[in-house]
Amino acid sequence: MTDTVKIDSRGEVAVLYFNRPSSLNAISRDLAKDAAEALIELDADPAVKGIVLTGAGDRAFCAGVDLEEAQSVKVEDIESWFGLICNVYKQILLTNKPVIAGLNGVATGGGFQIALVSDLRIAHDGVKLGQPEINAGIPSVMGSYWMSLHLPWSLNQELSMTGRMMDADEAQRFGILNRVVPAAAVIDTAAETALHLSRKLPTAWLRTKQRFREVALKGFDEAFRSGVLGQQAAFSNGEPQAFIKAFFAARNK
Repeated sequence: MTDTVKIDSRGEVAVLYFNRPSSLNAISRDLAKDAAEALIELDADPAVKGIVLTGAGDRAFCAGVDLEEAQSVKVEDIESWFGLICNVYKQILLTNKPVIAGLNGVATGGGFQIALVSDLRIAHDGVKLGQPEINAGIPSVMGSYWMSLHLPWSLNQELSMTGRMMDADEAQRFGILNRVVPAAAVIDTAAETALHLSRKLPTAWLRTKQRFREVALKGFDEAFRSGVLGQQAAFSNGEPQAFIKAFFAARNK
């Protein structure tokens, strides 16, 4: 495991930090591998009763895929690259212990999806969430699938097709955020929530979570395949690469 994730403890709760603050905790290949591995290890650790996912620093929970890596992805490597990212979502769902997203900043694209597949979501007023991938030339397929488990069809279409961001108030009104607390209280509140859920009677908890897992994973393979084909088409046309090149050029002016 590299240093792209960091694990701290709040009593019986493990806090897993996406640890790339200079890149807004964007999902690189290493981060995806390390996060999935850490989730498996924490789920197997009897001393850990619950898990909080959050981002290092105070700017971002996770700003989606690493654009520097994305711009160099070859079409023939998209399936394996996308598979690493999607495996993080799957491992969150496969984790039997409570997994709470403590959103301490922006959560976009893959970061937004990590929050969506967590058991509950705690955030603060300054958080921005959304699925802006379409604006980068990347089809919003897996994200629209996860949103379909939370949101009505028309709102899912709007967010997927426009790529607009939501603030914390809107996200809470739509039921995506379970609680909005002061920024300084996000991690503590998320840890308290994880510990509270961990004290449920074990059979009822596991069976309840298992059912949500079954529903969430029912369409996962189909969404993954569609996402791979969509990204292969987009990258073959050079559209994401052109956007990313322009993005970095503008940022470096």
